[in-house]
Amino acid sequence: MTTPNPAKATQLLQLHQAPEVLQMINVWDAITARVIADLPGTTALATASHSIAASLGYEDGENIPVDLMIEAVGRIASATELPVSADLEAGYGNPGETVRRAIGVGIVGANIEDQMRPLADAVEQMRSVVQAGQAEGVDFVLNARTDAFLKGQDRDPSDVLADAVERGRAFIDVGAACAFVPGRLDEPTVRALVEGIGRNRVSVINVPGSLAPSKLQELGVARISYGPWTQRVALTALADAAEQIMNDGALPEGTRPLN
Repeated sequence: MTTPNPAKATQLLQLHQAPEVLQMINVWDAITARVIADLPGTTALATASHSIAASLGYEDGENIPVDLMIEAVGRIASATELPVSADLEAGYGNPGETVRRAIGVGIVGANIEDQMRPLADAVEQMRSVVQAGQAEGVDFVLNARTDAFLKGQDRDPSDVLADAVERGRAFIDVGAACAFVPGRLDEPTVRALVEGIGRNRVSVINVPGSLAPSKLQELGVARISYGPWTQRVALTALADAAEQIMNDGALPEGTRPLN
């Protein structure tokens, strides 16, 4: 258990409010945290719940025990002086308590998923997270995620967009710093989300085929993260190198001793 860090929480909140888009490179253990933290320009870190679960042998989707997730994000927070935001899925049945525990191991922000619960239930879920931060005396940065696009692929796109805006506004109203709207979003959709939810209030995930960070900044997006894709980049490099080695090759030139 560590002491809550109000200064780091405030620092993370200010990074979300700045005019420059905040790039959050997702990490999943202490060594990936150190490698990314040491890169010029890194101002904060985000964990990836999918990646942490996979590294410990669990499927994504709150299958990992909450105690293991809290331990994992605490190790990451202890590995860096930068503020860390944790992906805590939907809060493992008790988002307020889960966030309270995360604050206790050094976390100062979190993603919490609505999983398209009824709006009133989702709002209460987000409110409990904000109240947990207030009770611990920190400006806890809630990146409140709506799964409108992820779960709405068979619906009319205009209805999905309307749902995302409604939910995003509702989450902002109860104290979320950002509304996180994952999906591969095109420029008109991002523009509409920013217009509907607010400039510097929308958070997105970049996946292969997503808009460039410079374009997202121009459109008024507050934050970009990469979810499990950073781990997939690392695993792809590992698989490619292993295949090369097993076919009478050598370790890749330029490999650095980052560990």
